[in-house]
This record gives sequence, structure tokens and C-alpha cells, in this order.
Amino acid sequence: MATSGTVAFNLNIDEIIDEGYERCGLSTNAGYDLKSARRSLNLLFAEWGNRGIHLWKVDLNEVALVSGQAEYSVASNVSDVLEAFVSSTLTAADNANTQDVALTKIDRSAYSALPNKLAVGQPSQYYVERLTTPKIYLYQAPDLNTYTALKYYVIKRIEDAGVYTNDADVAYRFLPCMCAGLAYYLSMKKAPQLVQQTKLVYEDELKRALDEDGQRTSTYITPQSFYPQGL
Repeated sequence: MATSGTVAFNLNIDEIIDEGYERCGLSTNAGYDLKSARRSLNLLFAEWGNRGIHLWKVDLNEVALVSGQAEYSVASNVSDVLEAFVSSTLTAADNANTQDVALTKIDRSAYSALPNKLAVGQPSQYYVERLTTPKIYLYQAPDLNTYTALKYYVIKRIEDAGVYTNDADVAYRFLPCMCAGLAYYLSMKKAPQLVQQTKLVYEDELKRALDEDGQRTSTYITPQSFYPQGL
């Protein structure tokens, strides 16, 4: 049986917009219709940012620690910091003797309750201030005795649609729900009689994609003993 032997299928922005309009039974017109569809696509990407963690946008960042400095800026394309740890070396210098220590993530209330936020020592906790450009606050401020680098996993924003010849910044398994989502958004503006139908298809496609996007890890089940009352 002959097959293509390739796994390069993708859609550029223009093709995604065509697919969205076709699902609404409409044809794409140049000019404002294209501009409106691209805006809807960017809004769809923003909505996905509120739907959970997308593994293809998780990245490991790092920064050299500064003695006594508790505050560190994060890139503006970062939505949130998932996990953080201090390390004895930057990644380029990692070796068999590199030591890492995980930090505990705390919320704003817990951070504000810390009595001396500029106390110097080995960091054990961190707080993420989720501004337009996020910031990480360490507690304690590093003393650099052992650990000289802060490494942290971030969830980055999905890139804007941009020009029509661009590919979407989306993993292949999200292509079906992206087209379904754009059709839903377009139906709200162009074909209101299809809103309910396109929304159901979109939510179904998105659920499948999010379920598939999870990490496959081993599950350990610990049996729990039950003792009837009185024994």
C-alpha cells in the first residue's frame, strides 16, 4: 500500500479563515471580512489562554541570581510560571555535580504575610505577580552560597495570527478545534442561526484536543483500609 511518507500537513492563516467561513456556508471576501476573521482568530487564541496549560507552549527559562535581589522580571510573552527551582549552575554549565532544589509556589496572601521579604539566605518559596510583564519574587533573597541560577518552567502565550501566509502557532492536534472555534466565532457575526451548532462542535473538538494534550504519567493507586465502626 502506497502512502505519502510525510507528516507535514499544516494550515496557514488564510486556509484557516477559508475553512471557518466554509463551515458557516459562506465564502471569504477580501478586505474587512479577512480582517474580522483574523481578529476573531486572535481572540480565540486568547480564550485558549484561559482554558488551561498547552504543553507545546511550555518552555524552560533561566536567569542568573543576584545576591540579595528577590525580584526577577519574566518575558512579556509569558502567561504564567508553572514551576521553579534554584540551581548551582546555568544550563550551559550543567554537569554531573549540578544541584537543583525545587521552590514552593505561594500566592499573594502568603507572600504578603512574610515578615522580612528581603531576608537573605537560600530561597525556598516564590510568588508570581501576574502583570502584563510578570515578575517572580523569591523568599529568601539568594545569598549565592550554593545556588546561583533560577530556572523556571513557563506557559507562553500563543503567538498572534499575523500575516495571512503565516502558519498558526498551534500544535497539529489542535488544528480541528481551531477551525471549529473560528467557525463558531464567525457564526456569531455572520450566521447567527448556526451559533448553537458550531459551538457544540467547537466544544467537542476542544475537549478532545485538551484531553490529548495531557501528560502521560504512571498512575499509582494506594489501597485504603476500611474498618467498620466499632472495630
